[in-house]
Order: sequence, then C-alpha cells, then structure tokens
Amino acid sequence: MGYYDDHYEQYRQKQKGNRGGWFLSALVGAILGALLIMISIPALSKWNVLPYDITPKESEQAGKEEAGTTKQPAVQQNVAVNVSSQVTKAIDKVSDAVVGVVNIQEANFWSQGDEEAGTGSGVIYKKANGKAFIVTNHHVVENASQLEVSLKDGTRVPAKLLGSDLLTDLAVLEIDAKHVKKVAEFGNSDTVKPGEPVIAIGNPLGLQFAGSVTQGIISGTNRTVEVDLDQDGLPDWNAEVLQTDAAINPGNSGGALVNIEGQVIGINSMKIAQEAVEGIGFAIPINSALPIISDLEKYGQVRRPYMGVELRSLSDISSYHLQATLHLPKDVTEGVAVIQVVPMSPAAQAGLKQFDVIVALDGKKIRNVLELRKYLYTKKSIGDKMTVTFYRDGEKRTVTMKLTKESF
Repeated sequence: MGYYDDHYEQYRQKQKGNRGGWFLSALVGAILGALLIMISIPALSKWNVLPYDITPKESEQAGKEEAGTTKQPAVQQNVAVNVSSQVTKAIDKVSDAVVGVVNIQEANFWSQGDEEAGTGSGVIYKKANGKAFIVTNHHVVENASQLEVSLKDGTRVPAKLLGSDLLTDLAVLEIDAKHVKKVAEFGNSDTVKPGEPVIAIGNPLGLQFAGSVTQGIISGTNRTVEVDLDQDGLPDWNAEVLQTDAAINPGNSGGALVNIEGQVIGINSMKIAQEAVEGIGFAIPINSALPIISDLEKYGQVRRPYMGVELRSLSDISSYHLQATLHLPKDVTEGVAVIQVVPMSPAAQAGLKQFDVIVALDGKKIRNVLELRKYLYTKKSIGDKMTVTFYRDGEKRTVTMKLTKESF
C-alpha cells in the first residue's frame, strides 16, 4: 500500500530546482567562453602567438593574385538561341503559296449588293503563261457569283473558276501570275506513314487568322469516309483520305497539309465535328487529287467513264421486291439494281435493261453502288471495254460495254 508525504515532495522539487540552476549557469559560461575565444583568435594570430596561421579567404585570394596563380574569373556572355528547325523551314518554304479564297454571292431580295458567303483556303501549285493556278475545295467555291483570292500580304485579287468537282470536293482557280512569288511543291502521299509529322496551313475562322499553322502527325492512311452528295441520307461516294490530328477548323478547307520537307501531301477537306471527338481531321491525298486537278485545269470538268444507268444497292431494296420485282435467286443478296437506263448510253447499247441486277464488273464482285462507282472511276478510263455480269429474271448473264465520257 503506498503513501504520500507532503514534506518529501517539497524537498524533491527543491533539489530539482537547484540542479536546473547549476546546469543553466554552466551553459551560459560555455557560450561566453566560446564567444571570447572567437573574438580573441584573430588578434592572437596577428601577434603570432598561435602555432598556426589563419588567413581569411579574401586575403588568400589577394595573395594568389600577387603570385600570379589566380584563375581568371568567368566572363558573362550573351547566348543567341537559333530557333530555326525543320518545321520552321517547311513553313517558310510553302506558306507564301497558301492563300485565302473568298466566296462572294449575289444578295437576296432583302439585301443590297453582293455579300461574302464564306472564306476558305487554297494552294498555289503552278505558274504558266502569265497565269497562276490554285487548288481548293469544291464546297469553298460552291454557288459563288464572284471569287477573290487573298494573298499572304493581304492583297485581294479577282479569281476565275476553271472547274469544280462535287465528287472529290476539289476545284481549280486562276489568277494573274504577277501577284504570285512562290508556288507549292507537291510531295508523294503514297509514301506517307502513320506517326509522320505534318503541318496544316490555312485560314481558320476567316481571313483574320490568315496563314495559321498547326502541327500534328499522320493518324492513319487509306481511311474511307462516306460522302452524301445529294443530302438524302444515303452515301454516294467513299472518299479515301489521310487522317491527321493537326487542328483543321472551318476556313482551313482547301489549305495545305505539308510534310516535314515543306511538300504538300494533301488538301485539307473535312473534319469530324462532334462534342466527343477531337483531333480527327482529313485531307485528300495529293496523289489522288493530281488527275482531278489536271482535268479541271484543262477541261473544266473531270472526264470520267460513263455507263448511263441509275442504280440502287440491293441492301436498300425490300426483300419482297428482291423476289417479286427483280426475281433474284434467294442466295443473291448483294449487288446493284438498274433502276433506269439512259437511251443511247453505253449500258443501253450493251443491252442492259431496267431491273437487271449487276453483281460483277470484269469478274470483280460488286456488292453495292459505292463499289461500282469506285471501280468504274478508279480502274477504268474513257474508251475502255468492261465486262458486266448481271441477273435478269433469275438468270445469270454477261455483256461487254464500251465506256464513254461523262460530265458529272
């Protein structure tokens, strides 16, 4: 059993207080002694009382300078940074050849004078015989009553539309060559690889941002985008494009997609604009565009082979009409139905009739209208002969037709 003694507790606290006072006195003495020594050492050293020398750093440095052994102090220099790179060189090479294209349309009844309907971009690709030629997009110049080209220095000059093609979304303009100092160099879009750096140059959101540059990479090659030309909700063409994450905004259409060598490898044309999608832009490969550009410059239109038929894919026809109207075998589910034949056309001369169903061209299976157009426009030329395999009243037949030119 324990106990508590008031007198013992008081004695113990008193002893602890005395011990703390002694320790504090010793600490104060030690500090004062140390300070005294620090103050005394320089004087004792000066009087040569100490058995060693103490030389301040400044004195030592001064002594070395007198002895001639001091290192030279560092000299402050201004360094000029060279910001030139492959990217800036590529931009310098082509930027003067990228222009603005202004679409001016006739005003309606309620307006006075003509008005600008929109602004896009274009690329000067050629100078010849006092003229300069510019490639842009069809939708940039569509429905224009007048066209103007805005050069890099802001000068605006009148432009003439030589030709335009809805299917490929390309157009060619002509201006006076005296305004042009530089033309773009075309590259080879067939050698482009995913991950390759590219630069998009154009006029996003109008001429106030003329000559804007964005950088990215090739995100994909040989991409296919469905194009609805007549706005009926059904695709009329499959456009083969280059995909890039370089920013392409309204107004960039018709501008240049450039490789690191400053060569134009594509004509910017479309962008997927969805809230959930960013960094997906498209350009028409320059190798695909070249024959179109050539035709538009020379003939004002694209000279394509022509069959003379109105077509519809079997996938767009009800199963009832596949049997009751077209009389197809049940195992035939893919192909193209002939809805109408133009009199005196290649198809009419070859013997094709309404409700025939085309299933192959030159032995190549055709599943829908898109595949038929792609084969016809990319594999055949005006004057070529083409074998057509089709079904009529359930019977498989083959005819040969000679293709003529078409004005699309």
